[in-house]
Amino acid sequence: MNDHKIPAAAYAVVGGSGTLSSNFPANVTDKDVEILADNLRFTTPYGESPAMRLFRVGEKRVLTVKMHGWRSGVTRADASRQVFWVFREAGVKRIISEGGVGTVNKLLDLRDFIIPDDYLDLSVRKDVMLDGRYLLVMRDALCPEMRQALIAATKKRFDGRVFIRGTYAVTDGRHFESPAEVAMMNGHADIVGQSICPEVYLAREIGACYAGLYFTVNYGEGIKEKWSHQDMADIFYDDAPMIGQIILETIRNVDADDRKCECLSLRKETLLKDVYNEVSAKG
Repeated sequence: MNDHKIPAAAYAVVGGSGTLSSNFPANVTDKDVEILADNLRFTTPYGESPAMRLFRVGEKRVLTVKMHGWRSGVTRADASRQVFWVFREAGVKRIISEGGVGTVNKLLDLRDFIIPDDYLDLSVRKDVMLDGRYLLVMRDALCPEMRQALIAATKKRFDGRVFIRGTYAVTDGRHFESPAEVAMMNGHADIVGQSICPEVYLAREIGACYAGLYFTVNYGEGIKEKWSHQDMADIFYDDAPMIGQIILETIRNVDADDRKCECLSLRKETLLKDVYNEVSAKG
């Protein structure tokens, strides 16, 4: 087991399918970007963490993990707990997530960007938490301040369509959704994917701001013509460097300590703390 001391980092990137093929940020030649450590694994209460990378953007230190920490032999719930436990111990305050998603809104096309402002959790991974100490108010769950920075960075580097709000519906996967499932979501959500929950809950629990950048890579079943796996592959390989640049630009433009959003204040001490303390004592 490679067990490392958790480094301090105020920023984190939860990589998804959008940056996977580019080995983010190894392909970047920007002078202010430097990889500081690689293949870091940490012991957590939920098992050994996935491999992480520590890099800097200027003086800002960033931890990043590939594909949400998902890997064979580990449940996705435990993978998320491992990742966000490490983020908490590292002192992360700003988290950017990204990924490829399917369309639910019939007006969306492939290669549209969406920076969602809400989510609809249709997964069964509801009770995924670190210690239960907090009541999590999920108003403005996607940090408005970080969303604005993501929107500005995306419009700067992408000349296609950028949607500045929308609802992300979450399903468990790992299969894609059926036509009936997509039809049920239509009118209630705009995109569908498998990652924003429980990450958005865990980010709020550790007191971090969280926002996501999502690229449409396939049509939801029954929304439009049958989508091509080749289209998805082309997006997967061709657009990863651009997505990485958008994320780096966003990190440059958001401060970790000067937070003007309400994200931290929407994490409240639970009124059931005696119950949780009793359970912890017995454990």
